[in-house]
Amino acid sequence: MSRERFATQSRGIDRRHAAEAKVLLVGAGGIGCELLKNIVLTGFGEVHLVDLDTIDLSNLNRQFLFRHEHIKKSKATVAREVAQRFNPKVRLIAHHANIKEPRFNVGWFSRFTLVFNALDNLDARRHVNKMCLAADVPLIESGTTGFNGQVQVIKKGLTACYDCTPKTTPKSYPVCTIRSTPSQAIHCIVWAKSYLLPELFGEAEDVAPELDSTEDSENGQEIAKLKEEAEALKAIRASMGSDSFAKQVFDKVFRHDIERLAKMEDMWKERPPPEPLSFESLESELQEISPSIAQEDQNVWTAAQNFVVFRDSLSRLANRLAEAKAVALQNGLPPPAITFDKDDDDTLDFVTATANLRAQIFGIEAKSKFDTKQMAGNIIPAIATTNAMIAGLCVMQSFKVLRGDYAKSKMVYLDRGNMSATSVDPPNPNCVVCSAAMARVQIDADRATLKKLVEDVLKTKLSYGDEISILSDKGLIYDPDLEDNLDKTLASLGVGDGSTLTIKDEAEDDAESRVDLRLFIEVSKTDADAIVPAAVQLLLKEGRYETASDAGGGKRKRDGEDEADQAVTAKKIQVSKLSDKERPEEPVTVVVDDDDGAIVLDDD
Repeated sequence: MSRERFATQSRGIDRRHAAEAKVLLVGAGGIGCELLKNIVLTGFGEVHLVDLDTIDLSNLNRQFLFRHEHIKKSKATVAREVAQRFNPKVRLIAHHANIKEPRFNVGWFSRFTLVFNALDNLDARRHVNKMCLAADVPLIESGTTGFNGQVQVIKKGLTACYDCTPKTTPKSYPVCTIRSTPSQAIHCIVWAKSYLLPELFGEAEDVAPELDSTEDSENGQEIAKLKEEAEALKAIRASMGSDSFAKQVFDKVFRHDIERLAKMEDMWKERPPPEPLSFESLESELQEISPSIAQEDQNVWTAAQNFVVFRDSLSRLANRLAEAKAVALQNGLPPPAITFDKDDDDTLDFVTATANLRAQIFGIEAKSKFDTKQMAGNIIPAIATTNAMIAGLCVMQSFKVLRGDYAKSKMVYLDRGNMSATSVDPPNPNCVVCSAAMARVQIDADRATLKKLVEDVLKTKLSYGDEISILSDKGLIYDPDLEDNLDKTLASLGVGDGSTLTIKDEAEDDAESRVDLRLFIEVSKTDADAIVPAAVQLLLKEGRYETASDAGGGKRKRDGEDEADQAVTAKKIQVSKLSDKERPEEPVTVVVDDDDGAIVLDDD
C-alpha cells in the first residue's frame, strides 16, 4: 500500500495542484518541524523555509527533525536536510535569515502560491501578514500555547487578516526566542528568571549530555565546544561559595557565551552584534557603590550598579543554598533548589541585575527592579502533540486554498477538551492593515527625491490634496508643516529596499478623504524611457472608488462633474466585485519619469 494513499484521499484535489505549488514556510520550530514533514509527504513541489534561530538542546523534546549533533546549527538548514530524506522529489530551499530582511520584499513573496506561518512572536506574524496582503498571496496562520492552538486562513479581500482582531502583547515567551537573539527587555528578564537562575541554584535545564566522540569531522568542532560548556558549568557550580564564584559566572554568561554567539556572523548581517562585558572593567567603575542600591526599585540602575547587585545577590543566594543543603543532608531530604518568587528580594535582585547586564550586551533598554517584577512572566509550555495536530490542520486547510474554495475554509480552535471550527470572518473595515490600499513601488532611491514623490506622484498622478502626511518605517518624513525634507533623496531619509511608506490623507472632509495608501519599496535602477500603463484605484473612506489616470492629474472630480468618468468608475467597481478567475488581467501602474529619478508604482 502506498504511503501517500491517505494523503491522496484527504487532498480532494488533483495531485498536480500540490506538485505545481510553490510554498513558503516561515518558522522551523515546534509547529514548523511538523508542518514541513506534512508538506513534504503531501507532495508540494517546491518549499522555501525561513528561520533565523539555531538549534538548542531544549528544542529536542518536541522538534523531532533535530538531534544532539545538530545543536548550535541553523534550524532551517538542518530541517531541510532531514526533511529531504522523506521525499527527495520535493525541491527544498532553506534560508537561515530573518523574514524581515529587505531581500524578502513584496516581489519575493508574490512568487509563492501559498504561505504557511509557524512563528512564535507577534511582530514577525504581523509582518508576514502585511507582506502577504501586499503580494495578494494566501496565508495560513497558526500558533499553539500548551494544549491550545488555532489555524486561520487569510486571503486579501475575502477573509479577516491577522490584525483584524486586536492582539494583546503576549505575557509568555517561548524558550527559543529568549535564548538566541533577544530584542526586548522581557526576553532578557525571562532568560535570567527561567534559565540562568535554575542553572545556578536549581536543577539545570540544559546539562549537556555525554556526546559520541565518533562524530564526523564536520561536527567535531561543535561537539568540542559543547563539552567545554558542560565542563565549565560543572566547575562553576562546584566553586559556589568561593571568592572566584562571581567572576566565573560573569565570564561564562556575559563574556565567553557572548563571544561565541558573536562569531555567528550570519545572524548579525542586519543588526549590530552583541558586545561582551568585562568583569575587570566594571569592577574598576564601582566607586563605593553600595549593595543597598537594590532598594531603589523605581530607578533604572547603571551598568556598574547592576554589577554590584549581581555580585551581592549571587552571594546571598549561594549562602542560602549552602544552608539549605546542610539541612537537607542532615535530615535525609532531596537536594534543595531555589526558584524565582517575585516577592523574594534575593531572586528578584538577581534577575533584575543579570537581565539588565544582558540587555546592555544586546543594545536593549534596561528596566527598573519595579518594572522587572511586573514583567516577569511564564515560558510557553510546548506540547508536541498540540503542534502535530495544528500542523495537520494547516495542511488540510491548504487543500481548500489550492482549490480556491475559500467559502469552505475554517477558523479552527483547539483546546484541552475539544476541537471546534467556525466560518472565516470577513475583513474588518476598520482594520488599519488590510483596509489600506497597497502598491509596490520601484524607485532609484539615490536619485528620486521626496519632492518628486509628493508633487509628481501623489498630487499630480494620484490627485491627492495638500493635506497629506507620509510615514516611513522610522517615523514621519513629510506633512504640510514639515517641508525641510522635500529636496532630500529618499535614500537619505532612510528609505531603501524593503521599506514601507504610508500615505495618510488628512483632508478635513471625510467624504473626500482616502484610506491609507501603503507603498512597498523595491529599489532598482529604473529606465527613464520605460513605458507602462498609468492608472490606479484608491478607495475613499466611505467606500467609493476614485480613479487617477495618466491624463487625469490635478484636483479631484466631484460627483456629477463628468458623466463619462462616473461610468468608468462604476465599471471599475463592478470589476472589483468579480472573482479572481473572472477579473481581467489589467496591470494598474503609475510611472513618473524624469532626469531626477524615476518612480514606478505597480499595484499588484
